[in-house]
Amino acid sequence: MKTCRLLLVLLLVLVCPLVAVQEQKAAPASASVYAQQEGFVDANGVMLYYLILGRGEPLVVMHGGPGASHEYFLPYLLPLARHNRVVFIDERGSGRSQKTADPAGYTIENMVEDLEAARIALNLGKINLLGHSYGGALVQAYALKYQQNLQHLILGSTWSSTAAMNQVFAHMKEKMAPELRERIDRLEAAGLFGHGKDYEKNRYPAEYMIAAWGEGYFPYVYQARPDPNYDPLAQGNTAWDLYREMWGEHGEFVIDGNLKSVEYTDRLPGIKVPTLVLVGDHDECNPSLAQVMHEKIAGSKLVIFPKAGHMTFVDQPELFVKAVDEFLHENLGKGAGAGHAAAKQ
Repeated sequence: MKTCRLLLVLLLVLVCPLVAVQEQKAAPASASVYAQQEGFVDANGVMLYYLILGRGEPLVVMHGGPGASHEYFLPYLLPLARHNRVVFIDERGSGRSQKTADPAGYTIENMVEDLEAARIALNLGKINLLGHSYGGALVQAYALKYQQNLQHLILGSTWSSTAAMNQVFAHMKEKMAPELRERIDRLEAAGLFGHGKDYEKNRYPAEYMIAAWGEGYFPYVYQARPDPNYDPLAQGNTAWDLYREMWGEHGEFVIDGNLKSVEYTDRLPGIKVPTLVLVGDHDECNPSLAQVMHEKIAGSKLVIFPKAGHMTFVDQPELFVKAVDEFLHENLGKGAGAGHAAAKQ
């Protein structure tokens, strides 16, 4: 019996330090380490990809396009993970998420229900919600139906009325150099789909991508820090089935797909959660659209970033992160950031 007890004591002496070492190895090296979690949520029969990074209250981020993915936010939004549990979601048919057999399923209304299903499945509770570009229209639609599940709402470079957005596009075209406008009009009049090789028929012709995205849009996409890797042909790597259904088939300067349903301006006074409206002073979504949303949502805050196009977080990354963090966390960074250029408010 004594021999057994002695062996047990020796075993504990040897094993316990090994267990402690293993536990230390499993723990994060320091508070500066941010692990990420990714996976898929089955939302209304569609598998949605999600990526979670950071600590704090959940900040759900919805991308634009429609038909892009969360990837264009990276690495610019990474600093938000210091104070927020940032949840990126690829919308149905976009990025790494599942496509639907019938493109008719690509509607803003269905994506609202997808977002709600993801919120429940991920057990996020009340969320802070940020949407950029088309994602901004999506989160408005979500807020109008499910604002009881929101703590804060952030509308970035977006619109509340497709009719008003189409007027902005018409003015954009009017201001183009005549040669560029004539080239774009000619390509649009010929029809933008069904041309070229079989692999080219279901997307814009390369000539149109260069004219519309490379020349027409570019001054409204970037200002202070144009992305040297920007390539209008690479922009064509999108979910075209979704894009044609939602945006439409007649070019970049008119929305005539099912996003015509985005007419929320008169309903915006019903949004009562704290709201931040963000826009660039050279934004594709003209600041006048942001001003309307700001006026309609009582108590909202409007920030206009200087020398910034549609990609505000690329042109002014520090100002963007500062504006979002200080809106979500009132006492964060007081007295800091004095060296940054101020955004117009």
